[in-house]
Amino acid sequence: MAKHQITNGRIEGLDFARAIALFGMFVVNYQVIVGAEGNGSGWLIWFTELFQGRASAAFVLLAGIGISLMTRKARNGDSDLIRKNKKNIWKRSAFLFLVGMVLCAVGWTGDILHYYGVFMFIASFLIAASNKIIIIICSLFGLTAQIMQVTSNYLNGWDLDKPFIEYTDFWTIEGFLRNLLFNGYHPIFPWICFFLIGMIIGRLDLTNKIIIKKMGIISLMFLIISEFISRILFQTSLRYLDIESATYLFQTGPIPPNLFYLVSNACSAVLVITITIYVTRNFSGNWLINAFVKTGQLTLTHYVSHVFVGIGILVLLKRLVNQTLGFSLIFSILFFAGSILFSIIWRKKFKRGPIELIMRKLVN
Repeated sequence: MAKHQITNGRIEGLDFARAIALFGMFVVNYQVIVGAEGNGSGWLIWFTELFQGRASAAFVLLAGIGISLMTRKARNGDSDLIRKNKKNIWKRSAFLFLVGMVLCAVGWTGDILHYYGVFMFIASFLIAASNKIIIIICSLFGLTAQIMQVTSNYLNGWDLDKPFIEYTDFWTIEGFLRNLLFNGYHPIFPWICFFLIGMIIGRLDLTNKIIIKKMGIISLMFLIISEFISRILFQTSLRYLDIESATYLFQTGPIPPNLFYLVSNACSAVLVITITIYVTRNFSGNWLINAFVKTGQLTLTHYVSHVFVGIGILVLLKRLVNQTLGFSLIFSILFFAGSILFSIIWRKKFKRGPIELIMRKLVN
């Protein structure tokens, strides 16, 4: 089984999952960029909403898996190796944080990389921690986030004329910390939970068919249960709450990322990962699967390019405002296809993507 699924120490199913998550982020981000949210037929709205929050959650969860795979030797108790791994992670987290801040500086308010860097830094102190400790810390982050959402003003800092589009005081210390910890697009409370869940999953034998099957069944079961309970509580609460408050407390969308969102989206991310591992194991010779795998290996490069290159193209086309969902989806598909083509060509000569190469050289 493993000879096709594992290449040069990498589990190809995880790279495939990264490519799927990347496409989902393109779909979500480009519809926001061109002002197309809700501007389309019912099935288009339904389809694009499938990726809302879930693609990014999968992206972060996969990062947690990657950290566990990278530090698996250190968990055997070698203190020198643990220190070496920590320093390596700190350098990576600093690089990602700085790249993310550059994206924020050029106006990309939806950046995930600077959050990602902080998640990695926090996780570096847990690479040798037991699963029990990680679960406890993850639970505390999730519960604290829910309490903060109920007791604090979640719109604080957002431009009320453009909520969740422009953050008015991002470049102040107070505003930056509020955005980072509480009400940004991917705040530490509770988004780090996805990273920590990924760390636990990364400690499993992801080449074991039985484990993958159990992961898929359990994640599907809890996904259905969480969505069912969410809808029941939402409908029941309408007797006592207005629809906005009920949605705020019980929905499974990303704003705000409440406990129901955490459970539902963590489960959907794990389910996607189990499916992609199964697909790469059984169809490893397929050219399309291999193309997706190569694309997933260059996700950092593609994420940055979707801001600079993708938005640059939209500026040239003069299609940045009042577009339809149909246009944003077609543009997302075409840009993703271009990313696949670039990945295939680039990987013929290089093992890593352009930005991945820069990060590796600086880190090492």
